[in-house]
Amino acid sequence: MTYKGFLFDLDGTLVDSLPMVERAWIQWGARHGYDAETILAFIHGKPAITSLRHFLAGKSEEEIQREFLALEKTEAEEVEGIVALPGAVALLARLNELHIPWGIVTSGSVPVAHARHKAAGLPMPEVFVTAERIKIGKPDPEPYLLGAELLGVPVEQCIVVEDAAAGILSGLAAGSFVIGVNVPADAPRLADVHLRLDSLANLQVAREADGSVALSGF
Repeated sequence: MTYKGFLFDLDGTLVDSLPMVERAWIQWGARHGYDAETILAFIHGKPAITSLRHFLAGKSEEEIQREFLALEKTEAEEVEGIVALPGAVALLARLNELHIPWGIVTSGSVPVAHARHKAAGLPMPEVFVTAERIKIGKPDPEPYLLGAELLGVPVEQCIVVEDAAAGILSGLAAGSFVIGVNVPADAPRLADVHLRLDSLANLQVAREADGSVALSGF
């Protein structure tokens, strides 16, 4: 198969925001009677509204939306300490240099995703898919199917780069080549991931004469 574009998750893949994400959700869980372990076992890689509807099952949509807006405000404002993960900026700059199309497909909302993207100093992607643009979030394939469509690259010719189990499942279900970066050892379908890396710094990219992507360095 020939690969011609990249679709990256944001949090945990390009940006180190894990401490801020977990702190905000643990604080939220404590206010609603959930322990940290229960919260953290569910939220990663999923849209915040999906997690809120899970933990607030039975509550009105109006109440859930209020909780969402409050949580979104907290996560968008708390960006101190957010940095790009090793190799992320260099890899994206290399893709731009080689004119290889790439985009970001995140479960975060516009305020949260854009705040973290800016704080980490990442280049601007050609395509930026956020929670507002999808109906069904990861692990459903819809986010990566939409990302590929907007990028103008067939989804089976896209390389999806993910760190979370939900994102891995989304990329595989979409039919893409999936690279897992620091994926938890107990993630489902880990054996189906096409390439596993400890860091994006280990990934080298070249562009062939036909425009296809060549990977090396791992």
